[in-house]
Amino acid sequence: MFDNLSEKLGGILDRLTGRGALSEADVDAAMREVRRALLEADVSLDVVRDFIERVRAQAIGATVVKSVTPGQMVVKIVHDELVATLGADGEGGLDFNAVPPVAIMMVGLQGSGKTTTTAKLARRLTQRDKKKVLMASLDIYRPAAMEQLAILGRDLDIQTLPIVAGQKPAQIARRAIEAGKLGGYDVVLLDTAGRTTLDEDMMSEAAEIKSVAQPHEVLLVADSLTGQDAVNLARSFDQRVGLTGIVLTRVDGDGRGGAALSMRAVTGKPIKLIGTGEKTDALEDFHPSRIAGRILGMGDVVSLVEKAAAHIDAEKAARTAEKMRKGQFDLADMRDQLMQMSNMGGLSGLMGMMPGIAKMKNQIASAGLDDKVLKRQVAVIDSMTRQERKNPDILKASRKKRIAAGAGLKVEEVNKLLKMHRNMADMMKAMGGKAGKRGPMAGMAQAMGFGGGGPSPEEIKAMTEKLQSGGGLPQLPKDMPTALRNAPGLPGLGSGRPNLPGLGGFPGFGKKK
Repeated sequence: MFDNLSEKLGGILDRLTGRGALSEADVDAAMREVRRALLEADVSLDVVRDFIERVRAQAIGATVVKSVTPGQMVVKIVHDELVATLGADGEGGLDFNAVPPVAIMMVGLQGSGKTTTTAKLARRLTQRDKKKVLMASLDIYRPAAMEQLAILGRDLDIQTLPIVAGQKPAQIARRAIEAGKLGGYDVVLLDTAGRTTLDEDMMSEAAEIKSVAQPHEVLLVADSLTGQDAVNLARSFDQRVGLTGIVLTRVDGDGRGGAALSMRAVTGKPIKLIGTGEKTDALEDFHPSRIAGRILGMGDVVSLVEKAAAHIDAEKAARTAEKMRKGQFDLADMRDQLMQMSNMGGLSGLMGMMPGIAKMKNQIASAGLDDKVLKRQVAVIDSMTRQERKNPDILKASRKKRIAAGAGLKVEEVNKLLKMHRNMADMMKAMGGKAGKRGPMAGMAQAMGFGGGGPSPEEIKAMTEKLQSGGGLPQLPKDMPTALRNAPGLPGLGSGRPNLPGLGGFPGFGKKK
């Protein structure tokens, strides 16, 4: 969602960091461009004005003048002010500090994604927080709205309130709270009705439901693609119903990001959750500092690590790590790795969190690098026999032709995959060498400057702060594999063609023979 804003701000700030000293005129010129970039991103005029004033006051102050790297100091100031505009870290979590069942009321316009978000939140509370959740649809106007929530509940194995024809929304809310108490539920989610536009009937109905259910949280579900109108929507709901937080949906869309930057500043209500896709697991906590890091192209190392922890099977990873260390990494293991990447959001999702990758966006796009690459590679491996996956060395010309035909691809694609596998196997074995029995992740941790074992949360946080201050990655050891050392676009990793760890260059990046 923030791609355009990220590209423009990145270009403006890059020009500043390339200078040894900054004059007041340099800062003023940069701030004019930043103002234009924010306004084009649909950020509220008042918010832009305040933001620019705060940044300028600090950027022409003594801190920047005395700094060794004034340009990078301005980047840090812009980052900190973006965080302040988006809201303080730690204020966005849902509050369950109340007598169960805790009622959470979802409000918003029709089509903003309330019903889907209700199901996503229910899944999250059930699976991650181990809470007993009851969902209730109060939408008696939209055709099949109640049935939609019931089907989502059945698919996720989460209880929904039985549908009783003829009841009013306030009566359904009262019945849901009573059912929550009798059934011993921890949380009751109330999915209210929306309208295509703000109107008095909707507001009156929402106020009546609130007085009946006494919800502990009132969450506004807002479509991030609506831009400035989302800010007016939030203000109206807050005045009539009283919001406790905001959920932004369709953050994975091509919106300009202005709603996210404006809503927190205008309403004073924290953005608590963001919807990042259509699937029911695509709901994330909103972390202002991480979003600010993504906007400025600094990446989001912490979210990347959290996503890995949530999607990677620890036992399978340990077995694969041991095989890698011994150099026994076969194509079946590689298929597992590719599937895990796909589950974690695919190439685009993962690369968006990596520091410096934003600056390579055009190069990546021209190379045709997208999530279809993973699917094609999995298709190639699926076309092989079990013996071929275990021992890729037996793959000669005739076998490669058969595999390519089975996957609907050319033989060149099969060769690329085999070369990629060979590079991964060689590098993982090299990384596992010094790390000994601790496996390749210990080697990776050592290469990143963490000593032995995997990085702790404190070390991850320290690395993120170093990236955000423009310090780049920790100093790389002299004996680090060349494949890792020659990755461009990543701070502190030198230059050369793109060559991410173990992948030997993504397909399409390598030199053509």
